[in-house]
Amino acid sequence: MIRMKVIAVLNQKGGVGKTTTVVNIAAALAAKGHKVVAIDLDPQAHLTIHLGLEPDAIESGCYKILTQAAAFEEELLLVRPNLWLLPANINLVGAESELVSVVGRETILREAVRKAEDKFDFIFIDCAPSLGLLTLNALAAADEVLIPLQPHFLALQGFGKLLQTIDLINKRINPELKVRGILLCIFDSRASLPKEVKADIEQFLDSTRGTSCAWSDAQILPIYIRRNIKLAEAPSYGKTIFEYEQNCHGAEDYARVAELIHAQSQPVSGANSGDSNESQTQISEPAGSDSQPDSQVGPSETEEEATTPSAFDSSESKPK
Repeated sequence: MIRMKVIAVLNQKGGVGKTTTVVNIAAALAAKGHKVVAIDLDPQAHLTIHLGLEPDAIESGCYKILTQAAAFEEELLLVRPNLWLLPANINLVGAESELVSVVGRETILREAVRKAEDKFDFIFIDCAPSLGLLTLNALAAADEVLIPLQPHFLALQGFGKLLQTIDLINKRINPELKVRGILLCIFDSRASLPKEVKADIEQFLDSTRGTSCAWSDAQILPIYIRRNIKLAEAPSYGKTIFEYEQNCHGAEDYARVAELIHAQSQPVSGANSGDSNESQTQISEPAGSDSQPDSQVGPSETEEEATTPSAFDSSESKPK
């Protein structure tokens, strides 16, 4: 049995695939028999909507846990077999102002989650596209951070600042917090720009190897989420990608990411370590095939050369 993993899916830029990533990785793991909780910590409640619920009709959820000390398990809703949702609604907007004078407000979610750590295998937190108190609670509660990222220049703006924020939480509030990796979404392997951005991120991460920062062991995941219209359509039907179109590229890619996360969460000891490494290798081989029917050609190489090197200007540790 694996120890419960709490993974915050975070990027302060909106529209990069956070909610889609949480929904579909959680659904894939739940379908394999793991007990999974998806936490909607965004007042927009996109995760709640994606799983087929109407936020305005929900009384339970994150708001009651943060502001009324409600019990974690009592606020969960079973939305699929083995998949629970801690929903959100517009009330979450007022949580930050209501908690401004509360001592220990940064760790309220962590204390609630810890009381249920023997009941679940994975908890995924869909963070708001900001670095406020709600996100702070997510980072305080998490073991790891997964950063979905579109391989475009504008998506990289603030990436270094995001990592610095995670590192600050690691040093002051949650010493166990680490960045698991970067998941490249809406990836088109036929275009040059995504490859340039990927290389830039790898250089940046390599420059911090062996340091004490929270992302020193982070990697770009060897599986990319290919551009796929079905992923954009599924939320409007309140379905996961596996329910909406199980044979599309989006379903295939997220199933493989879920398998990778599960493999990395297994205890590595003795004979099992070889099996885990073998599993990860097998998962990564087909990722990012060069001939994808749903892909679209991205921006020109001229744009890449002019923009990608400056992507990490806000970070303390820049690639050399």
